[in-house]
Amino acid sequence: MYKVGITGGIGSGKSTVCKVFELLGIPVFYADSAAKEIMTQDTLLIDGVKAAFGNESYFEDGKLNNKHIAGIVFNNEKALAQLNALVHPAVFRAFDAWEATIPSSVPYTLKEAAILFESGSYKLCDTTILVTAPYEIKLKRLIQRDGVTEEQVQARMDKQLSDEEKAKMADHFIVNDEQQSVIEQVLALHRQLLGAAEAFKNTMA
Repeated sequence: MYKVGITGGIGSGKSTVCKVFELLGIPVFYADSAAKEIMTQDTLLIDGVKAAFGNESYFEDGKLNNKHIAGIVFNNEKALAQLNALVHPAVFRAFDAWEATIPSSVPYTLKEAAILFESGSYKLCDTTILVTAPYEIKLKRLIQRDGVTEEQVQARMDKQLSDEEKAKMADHFIVNDEQQSVIEQVLALHRQLLGAAEAFKNTMA
């Protein structure tokens, strides 16, 4: 099946864009939400986390000890990279299992991930979409949504690639600047993706 990756920096509104695709009947795999679930469901991942960060990484009831993990990986790039090296393959496994449940009549699927490019998972997609928004709008959205300061927003943004860096790897773009219609942009892109998915299907036949 034709796989489309979609990403965007925090505050870009990529979740809103995904909802429009869902209204068009396109299934969306939310990688970030899936990652939280598989931390307590994927046995290979659980064993790996315990081996790397100790049995205390999980409580006796099986729940993740977020405080313990955060205390290790916070400001420790090596430990964070080690955790990501465990989590990312588990997310790939979850995506494959999810996609196997999608009917063949569906033209394409969307994989939404905040770090689509940073994790390298974009390489497993047939094409990618980058959702962008001006800094001022992203800042306003995050302050309203999360009640954070501009400094806290900037600190989050600094941990992700910039839109300029992501744009070098992206194939399609949706501008969510509250000026251009997101719905019209999605509809236009949807038509393109239907054509690309059909061509992909024909090459696989």
